[in-house]
Amino acid sequence: MTSPDTGLPPIVDVAWLQGQLEAGQPVMVADVRWYLDGRSGPDAFVAGHIPGAVFIDMDAVLATHGAPTDGRHPMPSPETFAAGLAAAGIGPGTPVVAYDDLGGMVAGRLVWMLRILGGPAALLDGGLAAWPGPLATGPEAAPTPVECPVRPWPAGAMATEDEVVAHIAAGGVVADSRAAERYRGDTEPVDPRAGHIPGAVNLPFGANLGADGRFRPAAELAARFEGAGVDGDAIFYCGSGVSACNNVLAAEAAGRGRPRLYVGSWSAWSSDPERPAATGDQP
Repeated sequence: MTSPDTGLPPIVDVAWLQGQLEAGQPVMVADVRWYLDGRSGPDAFVAGHIPGAVFIDMDAVLATHGAPTDGRHPMPSPETFAAGLAAAGIGPGTPVVAYDDLGGMVAGRLVWMLRILGGPAALLDGGLAAWPGPLATGPEAAPTPVECPVRPWPAGAMATEDEVVAHIAAGGVVADSRAAERYRGDTEPVDPRAGHIPGAVNLPFGANLGADGRFRPAAELAARFEGAGVDGDAIFYCGSGVSACNNVLAAEAAGRGRPRLYVGSWSAWSSDPERPAATGDQP
């Protein structure tokens, strides 16, 4: 499904990307690697990346820092995001294909941010592993900066904590994108409390992928989201508003509309002692 406001589908395969690059089309390839375990994304980029790619730093461009109740990856200001794009050579109409090496867990954040602003952006199916090679090593030449206007975040793309509560109370779908063990509260490696938002169902983003690390066919994705009642009015969250973007993009690719994102996610919710937590398999 191609969203009419971007001109690109949410997910593209490597054959499409290669065709665009070989034809000399102005597609920007963005490497968005970041690791929860503290490994260095920039170091991974230098060790091997798709030739010509630009590195986009999660912490500097795609998020900011705030109070614990803002979550671990709050949205950056529109000014910060625009400046980061401009420095990377990405203008408002530049087609962007982003990748990582974690099944689109991280790169989906950039793609989602661009798409909600109406920008042509897509996630590379299969990520870095899908590239047939060879990879480039070492730093790339600095991109030529471009003009990038400051565009405000569209409020309708995101949901606040209170909107999450109201949506659940009204019978709407709120889906937790984390792995089942974190949803259940069996383990919690990074956030203040274990468990999930009461009333939220569990739709781990990893289930969007097959054994080969690529997205399942659109029909399978559609059946998954339809079965959970997911449509454009649904709300997704995860640990910090990053991996849930993968689910939002997969739902859009499956024709289920573009669900909203609770950016603060569990990291924000669990930092507020007045917010309740549920554990176990059930919402």
